Amino acid sequence: MNRLTTPWGELDLTRFPEDPRDLLRAWDAADEYLLRHLDGVGGEPVEPSGTVVVAGDRWGALVTALAEHRPVQITDSFLTQEATRANLKRNGIGPDEVRLLSSRDTPPDRIDVLLVRVPKSLAFLEDQLHRLAPAVHAGTVVVGTGMVTEIHTSTLRLFERILGPTRTSLAVKKARLIFCSPDPGLPRVPSPWPRSYTLPAGIGAASGRTVTNHAGIFCAERLDIGTRFFLRNLPRRRGPERVVDLGCGNGVVGTAVALANGEAEVVFADESHQAVASAEATFRENLGADAAAEFRVGDGLSGVPAGTVDLVLNNPPFHTHRAMTDATAWRMFTGSRAALRRGGELWVVGNRHLGYHVKLRRIFGNCEVVASDPKFVVLRAVRN
Repeated sequence: MNRLTTPWGELDLTRFPEDPRDLLRAWDAADEYLLRHLDGVGGEPVEPSGTVVVAGDRWGALVTALAEHRPVQITDSFLTQEATRANLKRNGIGPDEVRLLSSRDTPPDRIDVLLVRVPKSLAFLEDQLHRLAPAVHAGTVVVGTGMVTEIHTSTLRLFERILGPTRTSLAVKKARLIFCSPDPGLPRVPSPWPRSYTLPAGIGAASGRTVTNHAGIFCAERLDIGTRFFLRNLPRRRGPERVVDLGCGNGVVGTAVALANGEAEVVFADESHQAVASAEATFRENLGADAAAEFRVGDGLSGVPAGTVDLVLNNPPFHTHRAMTDATAWRMFTGSRAALRRGGELWVVGNRHLGYHVKLRRIFGNCEVVASDPKFVVLRAVRN
């Protein structure tokens, strides 16, 4: 746990799930810069009033600091929502002080203060600004924040094109602010997302199929080479079994399983609301509206009863926002072991240099290489 000093007092904050060994903070210099700006450091204070919306708050630091203004948090991340709930409780703030919305929920009809933590994905920023624009009016205070490496000319152009004239601040501690003056005369057009593309040939059951991608998911414009390699080397199984596409993204892996084995019950799981919506759209496009499948937004396999899964397929992320970490992979692997029946299997694809085989042997007691090329490896671990 770390303590954030704000103009309104000190806050004890942590990421979710809380891990005392985790040295990563639940905020950074961009969050601090925004809070100081609102307090008037270096200029006139901004008194948040009316409907305050915070988009992209990463671990709930911003809405926890601004809780007295009863802000609305909009995030794509289930983990962010859980971190926010925990941080509010940790600091003695009632859960009703902050309204939590996902990126798939309808935003408020009117926004008087819009604070935007710039996301990694430019496409996701575009989608969110389009969704928020109809609620923004001429008097709306719009301030964005991010690290210098996260704010580019293309970022500013999006604010300018969708909301109105935009400028940036000087950099402080490698962070920068974005100031946007809403122009009600700009046309409010729908978001160009989701988008679809056709999968290439030679990747197994999913060859030539359509994939639907909502903004912000991994490789939304084309099939990434790691997933392409995984699709060519998936297990060939038949018969009724429960299969989990863990960290499903756009759902192409789970959809390939369902296409190859009509008796499989596929569960699509991800902590991203956008990803699970993409997976459902991809699955329905290729197997029909009435085909059976389960779609879960959550923290890995938490909530899945122990010993109920036959096969888990996983391409674990090795970043959380800008930080490289293996914490997510560890949680996915340990959660998979708990969810699998005896004899059940976890199949993992990853970059060779990540050394997932070491972790899998520690957790499962076994691991074998199913396929490899100069960049990627597919590994198999069995629940004994």
